[in-house]
Amino acid sequence: MSFHNSTSAADITEMEKARLQKSPSIAELDKRDVDLLERQRQLEELDSNTRFNWEMIKKLTVCGVAFLNDAYDMFAINIVAMMLGFVYYHDATGSAQNTVPKKWDTLIKIAVQIGCLLGQLVMGRLGDKIGRTTVYAASLMIAIITTVASAFSNSMVKGINVFVVLFIWRVLLGFGIGGDYPLTATIVSEYASVHNRGKMISAVFSCQGFGNVLAPIVGIIVTACFKNSIDRDPLYLDYVWRIIIGIGCIPGLATLYWRLTMEDSKRFQFETAKAAAADADEDMLRQKLLAKQQFAESPEYESRVETPTNGLSDPSTPQPQIRRAKTFGQYFSEWKHLKVLLGTSIAWFALDVAFYGINLNSSIVIDAIGFAGDMENDKPSRFIIRNCLGNIIINLLGSVPGYWIAVFTIEKLGRKTIQLTGFAMLTILYVVLGFAYHQILDKSVPGFIVLFTLAQLFQNFGPNVTTFVIPGEVFPTRFRSTAHGIAAASGKLGAIVAQGGFMQLKDQGGKNEFINRLLQIFALFMLIGFAVTFWIPETKGKTLEEICDESEEYY
Repeated sequence: MSFHNSTSAADITEMEKARLQKSPSIAELDKRDVDLLERQRQLEELDSNTRFNWEMIKKLTVCGVAFLNDAYDMFAINIVAMMLGFVYYHDATGSAQNTVPKKWDTLIKIAVQIGCLLGQLVMGRLGDKIGRTTVYAASLMIAIITTVASAFSNSMVKGINVFVVLFIWRVLLGFGIGGDYPLTATIVSEYASVHNRGKMISAVFSCQGFGNVLAPIVGIIVTACFKNSIDRDPLYLDYVWRIIIGIGCIPGLATLYWRLTMEDSKRFQFETAKAAAADADEDMLRQKLLAKQQFAESPEYESRVETPTNGLSDPSTPQPQIRRAKTFGQYFSEWKHLKVLLGTSIAWFALDVAFYGINLNSSIVIDAIGFAGDMENDKPSRFIIRNCLGNIIINLLGSVPGYWIAVFTIEKLGRKTIQLTGFAMLTILYVVLGFAYHQILDKSVPGFIVLFTLAQLFQNFGPNVTTFVIPGEVFPTRFRSTAHGIAAASGKLGAIVAQGGFMQLKDQGGKNEFINRLLQIFALFMLIGFAVTFWIPETKGKTLEEICDESEEYY
């Protein structure tokens, strides 16, 4: 329901007339509904007055840099892990030389995902309780401090080694990064207008693609600066990996002031004011009823009246009504709301299992295009630089284009359509790759590269973008950050399953021998993601209040 400013009949379209005729008159509404309609009218005016101005550009820049920074911090560890092998295992023998053992490699790569999961849940909840921008600034400060600390990780003289220290700091780094997911989506969603909300949220998230490319670029530059020293003594890579990690705090420092001075959206301010007023009304009513009850039980009252005649304690007398907001548990105890939370969470979980799992094949593609390097015969600097170049090429093949195709089509095609299409195409591609894996590699490596590229394309022009966008739109303002955090944490759980579980299975029976089975499993996860997407509403062209039906938040 919504109000419109009174205008002459000639100025009102037939559609608007119909909406006005359907709207109940003030006489038919109780005070609670009038308050709700007035709030909805204010929010409609807020949406119509939203303009793309300098303030909006500044907020989008802060949020975009946040995801570029997060992606850099998360994926730079793949390059750093190569260097750690040269530094800490240069004196190993055989195939173990210059290579980090699998247990330590998995530990340092999974650390950020564990921290992210915790950060998404905790910071998401705090974003609804304390305020979006306050928690948003805190998450950045945590990330900056822990990034610097990670760069100075070292083995203790007695006790834990450098990998355990690095793991601890990267879990804490992940906690800070985790806060960016629910808070960025919520902030942009509440600031943007209805016509470009999806484009703005997806554009911010797509900056992650640039972070994926930036990490190997920085790896190449820093390695090249130390090239001669590294080739004489690979232990100089100890400087290089610390510099690469440390550079990760620069984008955050550059935008820290803007984050600290950001204000919460008008929409969230309205919600906070409304919640405070409702709490005050409820407290006042509770105090009045308590006072009446105490007076009714007093001897003075019993001596003055034998039966209630003043209406104060008469059960038949209507009591003052206030609009009570449903708690998180009450709201999501209803299936029509719970299925949306489950749909967004399960879809994100399923996507991230395959999103991180498909990277198991990246080494095959890098080798096929001639950028894998030869650890035994190449100089250390050449081996690292060529691997970095291979990672850049892989990201540019399908990943980065997929992000930006989604950005420019999301308002036309719709979120749900893109997600369904992406999951459907990924199911087909993984079935083909899974059941014909060895045959394709034996007969046509270029064919395998094409299929791999298409998989990356439809991950990003598909559920990787929409699983981030949709939870920022389909939940009420009071729970938006919390619910987005739950969905995002489900995704990180999928990443942990992929990296901590499937990564350990891929070489069962021989090198890469189990990958075809894993791809078949990924196809099943994509099918699950496709199915649960039908629980999620389409949000294209709707205001946040229309999507959530704000009247459902109260009883």
